[in-house]
Amino acid sequence: MKALKPLGKLIAIGGNEDKGTYPNPRTKKKYYLNFFELGILKRVVTESGKTDPRIEVITTASMIPEEVARIYVSSFAMLNCLNVGILDVRTPEDAQQPEYLARLLEADIVMMSGGNQSRLKMMFGESEFLDRLTTRYFTEPNFVIAGTSAGAMAMSHIMIMGGSVPDALMKGAVKMGTGLSLIRNVVIDSHFVKRGRFGRLMEAVGLHPKIIGIGLGEDTGVLITEGNLIETIGSNLVIIMDGHNLQHNNAASAKKGTTLSMENMTLHVLAKGNTYDIQERKFYVDKTKSAPTVSPEAQTATTATA
Repeated sequence: MKALKPLGKLIAIGGNEDKGTYPNPRTKKKYYLNFFELGILKRVVTESGKTDPRIEVITTASMIPEEVARIYVSSFAMLNCLNVGILDVRTPEDAQQPEYLARLLEADIVMMSGGNQSRLKMMFGESEFLDRLTTRYFTEPNFVIAGTSAGAMAMSHIMIMGGSVPDALMKGAVKMGTGLSLIRNVVIDSHFVKRGRFGRLMEAVGLHPKIIGIGLGEDTGVLITEGNLIETIGSNLVIIMDGHNLQHNNAASAKKGTTLSMENMTLHVLAKGNTYDIQERKFYVDKTKSAPTVSPEAQTATTATA
């Protein structure tokens, strides 16, 4: 049976905010939302098709939900979006509140903040809230689910729960789990370029070579339509890793703590406006997909032949 294409939209954002975890109590707790001025939040609003959409912000992943809520409310207000609610679910029981379920059904946009992606799975996994969210995503055009940092990483079925960057590409450095399963054929990592997370996404793809790895740079996001077509938005880079053509790959068989080795990992770098088709596993310069990219060498050869 052919899988249904979702009619809604996912917007996964790399984030540039503090995670809200502070081992030093004297450290000032700040939450940064620097992607506002770069137009990503405006794009989130635009994709809903409404000038003043109903927006529900889920602050569950954060340890500083009150501060996160204030930032989002004020940022959306700068876009003249004043119909913003906060869903601060702290327990699985909270997620079942009739009021929250009703508000979910009224929302045009659901936005998940950064923090700890495992908390999102813990609070919403196997819940009526998640069932309703998924149903709306698959059946309602222009319904938008957006997430930044942890909120982006939790969208996929295979989810990176954490991992040591210094130990990257040593077996076991990446902790894997399951996310909210809004999209099943990718694994997403955030804060990708500045925090040097290439190694942990490589291990994730090596362990699951039939899914596509998406590494989101800061101040950058991807709009995913039909559960398949990725368009890069924002100012930074998106890295795509494809393990379908791996020749040698010891990710599954290597012992914990030993070095991983992989042959023929395919990597693409997407800037603003570039697109990628997950099913076809092809890069395109823009969303028209009118013509695949051609290398300068191929262009020269064609000219010489002509």
